[in-house]
Order: sequence, then structure tokens, then C-alpha cells
Amino acid sequence: MTCLMAGALVLALSGPGFTLHWTHSVEKTEWVEEWQVRPHSLRLTQARIKGSGAGMEPGPDAVREGGWWVWSPQTEVPALHLAASGSTGAGWQLCDGATCHTLGAKAGGAITLAPCPS
Repeated sequence: MTCLMAGALVLALSGPGFTLHWTHSVEKTEWVEEWQVRPHSLRLTQARIKGSGAGMEPGPDAVREGGWWVWSPQTEVPALHLAASGSTGAGWQLCDGATCHTLGAKAGGAITLAPCPS
């Protein structure tokens, strides 16, 4: 089991990764990212978007698969900060297998995702 801090929440994930889904507030385009939780960081292993524009350009190695632009950024960060603008309508969906949690559906402060302290 993997532990992830999501703001004040502690989430017990069934595996080492999670998927983050949202709709861009301006373009209304779907975006999906796959993340791996490491002991002291989060690693972005794949990103997918349905379109582009307004700061949503696919990565340089993106390929078109089933209507999505897909690429593997391999970016690693100590924490991920989500700005909860309330403009996306539904916020973000953080999914771990069949379990999903809604984050930032209403405007408020940033939500920080990070590995739980060891």
C-alpha cells in the first residue's frame, strides 16, 4: 500500500501510482496524467490530452492515439501543487484503480499532493 498526502487528506493507494483527470477551465479539453509515488517525490510517467491550446500543448514526443495526444514526460517533483480556481466545474479526479477522489471542485487555496512522510 502507498500513502499520498492530498492537502489535509491522507490517501491509502492500493499501488504505487494514481491517475489525475481534469478538464481545462478555458479550453474545456480533457487532460489525464499518470503519476508514480516515490519515497520523496512524485514522477509523471504519462500525460494525455484530447486537444491543445491556451497553454495545453502536447509534449515534443507526443503521438496521436485514439483521439488523444500521448507522451511520457518523466518529470519528477517533490510535490505537485494544484491551483483550485473553481473554474473547471468538477475539479480534479484523483483515481487509484476503481476508487476516485474529487479535489478542488470549489475555489480555494492550492492543494498539494506529496508522498507521506516516512
